[in-house]
Amino acid sequence: MLDAAAELSAWAEEGRDFAVATVVAVSGSAPRGPGASLAVDSLGTAVGSVSGGCVEGEVYELCRQALADGETVLRRFGYSDEDAFAVGLTCGGVIDILVTPVTGASPARAVLRAALSAAARDEPTAVARVVRGPAPLLGQALLVRAGGAGGGDGRGAYDPTAEAGHEGGLGGHPALDRTAAAEARAMLDGGRTGTVELSADGSHCPGGLTLLVETRVPPPRMIVFGAIDFASALVRAGSFLGYHVTVCDARPVFATRARFPEADDIVVDWPHRYLRRTRTDRRTVLCVLTHDAKFDIPLLTEALRMPVAFVGAMGSRRTHADRERRLRETGLTDRELARLRSPIGLDLGARTPEETALSIAAEIVAARRGGTGVPLTGSGTPIHREAGERGAEAA
Repeated sequence: MLDAAAELSAWAEEGRDFAVATVVAVSGSAPRGPGASLAVDSLGTAVGSVSGGCVEGEVYELCRQALADGETVLRRFGYSDEDAFAVGLTCGGVIDILVTPVTGASPARAVLRAALSAAARDEPTAVARVVRGPAPLLGQALLVRAGGAGGGDGRGAYDPTAEAGHEGGLGGHPALDRTAAAEARAMLDGGRTGTVELSADGSHCPGGLTLLVETRVPPPRMIVFGAIDFASALVRAGSFLGYHVTVCDARPVFATRARFPEADDIVVDWPHRYLRRTRTDRRTVLCVLTHDAKFDIPLLTEALRMPVAFVGAMGSRRTHADRERRLRETGLTDRELARLRSPIGLDLGARTPEETALSIAAEIVAARRGGTGVPLTGSGTPIHREAGERGAEAA
């Protein structure tokens, strides 16, 4: 639901009634994961997607029905071997979808409206909803907020340790709200969306209730060091992937808005000095394109000791060998050097700045999602990995 926060918050502010269908569980191969949503308003307008097309028509009708009768429903969709024309996922997976009316009569309306409004403002937000359990609790919602969103050129970083409170409730045992809020806060700290199994009395014994916890945190940062033509293409790729992109270069003649109109921030400073003072987190991506030792060595010495998601540097293999030697002389350990992705990018045979940016972006996605970078044709690897099979989440 929070993936469509901007549109749905506007609907809520206008007083529109709508129903939202949210993917709450996925088994096997499926186009979209938990948290993906499709919403339909009282005029029949639809936003979002739950399956990339496989079951959209049926889910649309479920939303219209929920608006008509005010009932929250949970529906499972999967591939049907018996009837090729049955509504299901042709990719062979199974998804569970919760359809919730958000109308004047729905008890969770105020909580969902507050959650959508906060998420639309890019405030760190988590909302927990009952997706399995006693009928009176189905669809009930609880909102957790956290402070510490960055500002200025630190946008995209936030402080997960900032004090967090919660609003609303799940309508059950008083301890249930406290436990649900704590679980939602933990998932918000990591920017994760998923399900939690609890008992109706709030204990962690699974079997009574399933909560879907959706989170929305500010966009992760991509900092591109080196205001060159390749950087311009990478800025566009980073923005496309949803990063808040900053370009940093010590040379004011190159680090200009005219050269990088799509960058969120442009900073004129020595790269290592800027990195020391700016805000980063475990989702931050650092791309070093300067391939100039006077910039690279002090910058990478700082970067490889920081808890960020990705550190990559451009240059030939000869440049990399010289760079690695210099970095060892600064005192970096083998473990720290192993974090450096250099030469940056996957082997696509790239030549142009745009192709090179695609190569770099592909490596960033593979590192984030635990991909191998090999062609899917003939590989035999799963197309959609389960959460436990992926690498560390950077976003």
